[in-house]
Amino acid sequence: QVQLVESGGGLVQSGGSLRLSCSSSGDTLDYLAVGWFRQAPGKEREGVACMSSSDGVTRYLDSVKGRFTISRDNANNMVHLQMNSLKPEDTAVYYCAADHWGYDSAMNMCVTEAYKSWGQGTQVTVST
Repeated sequence: QVQLVESGGGLVQSGGSLRLSCSSSGDTLDYLAVGWFRQAPGKEREGVACMSSSDGVTRYLDSVKGRFTISRDNANNMVHLQMNSLKPEDTAVYYCAADHWGYDSAMNMCVTEAYKSWGQGTQVTVST
């Protein structure tokens, strides 16, 4: 498994921006499928933004399309999630995930079952 560490979470006002970062120690992220997931209290973990390993295909949760962007920083072996126009409903613990394949048995992308390696999470809180 890949060791992942998230950073960049915090408290921000509604309408503000944050950039989350995910780093890996020892494993190269640029050839892995990577994703950002989030889990709010009392809710299931959901895929926010994911990128495939081979052709850079991306998938976004409908509610974040146009506001969030996932990107790779291969020079620094990191993956970022740029979050703009944040809303209170974006409040959650955000997790970075990686996998050599990145699809579940039904070929679904950006679902928790598609990823084997997970970070510990970083809290994002958006105030009104």
